[in-house]
Amino acid sequence: MDMSAVTAWAESTDPDDFRPADAWLAGGTVLFSYGSDSITRLLDITTAGWPPIALHDDELEIAATCTIAELYEYCGREETIAAHPALRIVRPACECFVASWKIWHTSTVGGNVATALPAGPMTSWLAGLGAVARIWERGGVVRDIPVADLVVGNGRTALTPGALIRSFHVAGVALRSRATLRRASLTSRGRSAALLVGRTAPAAGQAQAAGTIRLTLTASTPRPLPLELPASLTPDEAAAALDREVRESPGGWFEDLHGAPAWRRHMSLRFAREIFAELTGPAPADPLEIT
Repeated sequence: MDMSAVTAWAESTDPDDFRPADAWLAGGTVLFSYGSDSITRLLDITTAGWPPIALHDDELEIAATCTIAELYEYCGREETIAAHPALRIVRPACECFVASWKIWHTSTVGGNVATALPAGPMTSWLAGLGAVARIWERGGVVRDIPVADLVVGNGRTALTPGALIRSFHVAGVALRSRATLRRASLTSRGRSAALLVGRTAPAAGQAQAAGTIRLTLTASTPRPLPLELPASLTPDEAAAALDREVRESPGGWFEDLHGAPAWRRHMSLRFAREIFAELTGPAPADPLEIT
């Protein structure tokens, strides 16, 4: 890393304190590993004292400063999964980091989303469950933005200058849905090249039967691509609909050294078929099992 231009550090969570050449500091695992010669001051939010995870009525709140290790531990509890079965996809998402113990205990949920990498696994599962990011902006303005809309491209977000991600909020209806996840990488311990999350959404007036299936594609596209489809479709029809959505979206299939577009497309459409078949069929006997 090269951060030789940094000359000041301060504790703050106030966007009005932010000035040009500042950077928010949470875990810092990406900021320090990539380095920058344009940042002169770090605003540290890690001392804010925000509870990492909290339940409010029918909503789960995850602080931007929640570490991957804290999230992983919470979503491994039997009582958590019993109450909110959709959270069974969180541990596999965390494991997409394929990172060291040090990274897991330092990297934060908010930092991973703000980095806006196509393969960011926190972006993947949060967008997949329809999470909303609470954003603090200058002048005391508070905005809620769906995570799927917050990341707008490779390394780009919809955040205004100085804006700070405060937390993420997942609604109870999503937490109680059936959800599943598929991931592909060129190597067993490599960066995700295709990551697809699917979940059910009840039909109007029906507590259990799925009216729609919501697929959210990440890693193989520059930004999260959510798609809501009728549960009456066949798996092949669902895959074809996803293919059309990607071809018509800006950026199309993503390409970098972690996977060619044709291969990413092949794996993504395969996963779409698998997920659609799973979520429109009987619930698995073991709610913790993800294939």
